[in-house]
Parts: sequence; C-alpha cells; structure tokens
Amino acid sequence: MRISLFSGGTVWGLPVFFLGIILFATPSFSQSLPYRTLLSTLYDRDFPVVKSDQVTDISEYQILDAREKEEFEVSHLPKALWIGYDTFSLKNIAGLDKNQPVLVYCTVGARSQDIGKKLQKAGFTKVFNLYGGIIQWANEGRSLEAAGKPTQKVHTYTRTWGIWLTRGEKVY
Repeated sequence: MRISLFSGGTVWGLPVFFLGIILFATPSFSQSLPYRTLLSTLYDRDFPVVKSDQVTDISEYQILDAREKEEFEVSHLPKALWIGYDTFSLKNIAGLDKNQPVLVYCTVGARSQDIGKKLQKAGFTKVFNLYGGIIQWANEGRSLEAAGKPTQKVHTYTRTWGIWLTRGEKVY
C-alpha cells in the first residue's frame, strides 16, 4: 500500500509552499500540529489507539510490526514480532494469546490499523494501534533496536513520510 500526501501540488488543500511555512514555523514540540492533523485523517475514530507515552511497560503488550521486512530490519520496537503488511497471515501469529493486549504499529499508523482490524475480526480482544507509529515513538526518544542492538535509525517508508521524523536517522 502506498500512501501519497501530494495531489496536484497541495497537501490538505494547502499549496505545498504554505505547508513548508507551517512545518518550519511550528515550535519544536513532541508532535507538530501538521503531523497531528495528518494522523487525524488516517485513523478511524472507533479503532483504539495508544500513545507512546501511555506505554509505561512495553512487556505488557504483544508487539506486532506491520511494516515490510526491509523496514523492520532497519529498526523496530523492542521485542516486536514482524508480521508484515502485504504478506500478513493469521497463521504467522497463531501462537499469540487472543486475550492479552496487542500493540500494532507501522510507520505512522495506517497499515497497522488495517492489520489491527483483521486481528479484531479473528477474535483478538485487546488490539491497539500505536498512535503516530514508529515515527512518533522515535520522535519521543523511545528505544529502538535492530538485530538485538540499540539504534537511532528509522525507516520512514518514503522521503515524503520522512519529513515527520525529527529525532533519529532517516532511512528510505
């Protein structure tokens, strides 16, 4: 699934030039207004999200990475299980407990929400989408790993999505 922000030189109905002004004039908070606005257009209001600052003990969740293998190998949340998006299969998560909390994430939360809905239909009772995805997680300075070692690298899916990463090393 490819998501494009740009259509006819505008983003959210604004000329790209004005988006640049908004992006660079916005004070450096944990999450910019334009990023929050973008996320609000991607998420279904009735699908539960968890913000990274609400995850006080990551071990309470079964963590699923809904990005592609190449993205996962660059970095992922600690203890995350790669499940993919295009290649997702319920067979690959047969060993998970359907009654324990599941935290699904991707780059910004669109793909993970889709996978989360599939998990709900399959009988998982406590499924949550990580608000803002791995980008928000990294922007808040939360730990990432690759091959069992800490890393600052984040695969941002595309250069366009990479504009939202303010902390860490962008990989495309």
